[in-house]
Order: sequence, then structure tokens, then C-alpha cells
Amino acid sequence: MNPLLDVHGLGSGYGQVNILRDLSLSVSPGEMVALLGSNGAGKTTLNNTLCGLIKSRAGHIHFDGQEITGLHYQHIVQSGLIQVPEGRKIFPNLSVLENIQLGAYARGTKRRTLNQSRVLEIFPRLRERLSQLAGTMSGGEQQMLAIARGLMAEPKLLILDEPSLGLSPLLVQEMFELIKSLKETGLSILLVEQNVAQSLDIADRAYVLENGAICFSGSPAELLKSDAMRQAYLGV
Repeated sequence: MNPLLDVHGLGSGYGQVNILRDLSLSVSPGEMVALLGSNGAGKTTLNNTLCGLIKSRAGHIHFDGQEITGLHYQHIVQSGLIQVPEGRKIFPNLSVLENIQLGAYARGTKRRTLNQSRVLEIFPRLRERLSQLAGTMSGGEQQMLAIARGLMAEPKLLILDEPSLGLSPLLVQEMFELIKSLKETGLSILLVEQNVAQSLDIADRAYVLENGAICFSGSPAELLKSDAMRQAYLGV
């Protein structure tokens, strides 16, 4: 099976500073891949490079059989590569419904009503708050809204950037159960997280990013067998 996302030798950064160095990874159709790493490892830089928000400096990005290296982010969104960004980035002064509907602005417009019904089945809590201003909801509800907005764009690959960030332990567990249920629908997911243990519980494969380069790739079981990886990322 050919990868849905195939990245080879990627380099990227800001100004004179190179952040990503010779980075390669892949995600197959229907697969959930965890990208793990501490703050400053380069995870968000990678996400933004994949999505066209930052120009790559080296390497190639192929998505769904097409090279998307250097394409404008609008074309990348239209191809079905959708990111739910770190920090949610909802529109706080718009209603929950308006935030959801904005997800179909560039892709999924023809099936907006159908997709809206679908995401409200996945997130019944949002159905109860459609007229509420998004900025007045709890952090967990705002994260649900951000994912719902992403699903409105009919993603072929959904990048989730730190979805558990800032949530209470109970809501973290709920969020990972939700992500697992999305995977079970056949959706391809790149899960970008610092929460190593929870991510490895639901991922098919994992990469560990350190100082802008991949320092480990393999199955969750293989990562857990590595003494160096366990000590560095699990503290055991």
C-alpha cells in the first residue's frame, strides 16, 4: 500500500535558523501515527511546513500521490490535508455553529449540511451549545469544536497538534477516547503530542522528534522496548 503522506529529507525553519533537518516520515491510509517530542523539538514547525504555512528548504512532501512541496496552503487544504492547530485557534467571538460551518469554507462545501449533522453526532455537547459564543466554552469543549471544524473539511489526513494540551486528566482521557473512535472510522491521523503514554496506547506507529530530527521510528512496542526512549520520554 502506498503511503498517503510521504515525507523525505525535509528541511525547514525561520529566518536564518534551520529547525527541521533531513526529516522523513510517512502515514498510510487508515493509519494513526504518533509524532512525539518535547517542547522545542520542532513538532509545530513540521505541521506548518506540511500544511504550507512555512516553506520547506529541502526535501519533498507527497500527499495522496501528488507532490505538494511548495504549494500554497489553500491548495494543500483543498487536497484534503487538514490540521487542527495547537491552541485550538477557534474564533471566540463567533458562535459554535459559525465556527463549525467555517470548517467547510475551502473544502466540503457541497456536503456541509450532511457533514454538520455528522460532527454533531460525534460531539453531542456542541449540539447543545450551537448559539453560544465559542470563547465562553471550557477548554475541552473548545478542543472538541476545533476538531469538529477540521472534520467539516472532509480530511483525508487529519493532523492533530497537541489536542490534550491544557486539559484536565479526566478530559485528556476523554479526548484520547475520541481520537481513538475517529481512527476506528478509517480516518488517517497524524497525532502530534507530548503525552507519550496515551498516544502510544492508540497509535499504530510512532516517531520521536528531537532537535528537528527523527531519533526513533517504529511500533509503540518497539519504542517501549528501547531503554533510551523509555528513560527519555517515559521517565522509566
